[in-house]
Amino acid sequence: MTAFWVGEFANSYVLARMKVWTQGKALWMRTIGSTFVGQGLDSLIFYPLAFYGLAGWPPEQLMQVVLSQWAIKTAWEALLTPLTYVVVGALKRREGVDIYDDKTDFSPFHTRV
Repeated sequence: MTAFWVGEFANSYVLARMKVWTQGKALWMRTIGSTFVGQGLDSLIFYPLAFYGLAGWPPEQLMQVVLSQWAIKTAWEALLTPLTYVVVGALKRREGVDIYDDKTDFSPFHTRV
């Protein structure tokens, strides 16, 4: 759960910050870049926690699994980018909006008073 939470939070954060940075352009760079960061953290946390010392893998093999999973997940995002463009374009046309907030507080611990 920790790996998933960290990876998804990082993915969402990077995606949102990159949208502000690119002024809403370069969707492909935002989706692939945020996946690269988020899935990198997810893989780096999950696989060692799940398999270190349990599967009998030497550390080098475990790191190979981490890196290969990271690469596969990022490549899958890149492969699906054209479909992402179709879906996002359809949603924007249907909803008639394309907004982003450059003042978002990304802290998961912030409480409103």
